[in-house]
Amino acid sequence: MVWTRGAVNRAVLGVLGVGLLGAGLWLVGGDLGVASRLPSWWPADGTGFVLLDRAGLARLRGTGWWTPVVMTAASLLTVLFVYWALSQIHSGRTRPLALPSPGATVHPHTLAGALSARVAQLPGVARCRARVLPRGGTRLDVGLRIWLEPGTPPDAVLPGLTALVAEAEAAAPCTTRTRIRLSSTSHRTPQVR
Repeated sequence: MVWTRGAVNRAVLGVLGVGLLGAGLWLVGGDLGVASRLPSWWPADGTGFVLLDRAGLARLRGTGWWTPVVMTAASLLTVLFVYWALSQIHSGRTRPLALPSPGATVHPHTLAGALSARVAQLPGVARCRARVLPRGGTRLDVGLRIWLEPGTPPDAVLPGLTALVAEAEAAAPCTTRTRIRLSSTSHRTPQVR
């Protein structure tokens, strides 16, 4: 199984969310007003339970390492989470790709539109949506979502599609990884109401 960056981010966010939800529910269950209404299987602590009592907290604060460690850890976690959150934001604008000719560039959106138009001209293809994503300037991820005309088998389209993808990969300015997803359009006829 290949883990993509988005899948790892979703998994980490899911685990963090479930952990924080569980901690919040456990803390809410410790409230005396709520604890009486919880089911019998809910893990409840005795009255007056605290995670760290005043004497324990004063003892930790009295040591020379406690405050700097807590402040450093909190600051590092905050910086890491802010960096992670900012790295998830995509501006929607990508830099143009440099072509082999000096000074020539092409925008990934333009390249995706041209590739989509070329694939849509293949016999048996109803429509196509292409996506071109540059990955670090050394690789292009190309995604093709192709809808076939009703009754067209995928093996009828594959030879022309393979030749077109090979041509596009040869013309690309860097290595290319292409993913193709085929679907068929339905035979439904429009109904009048």
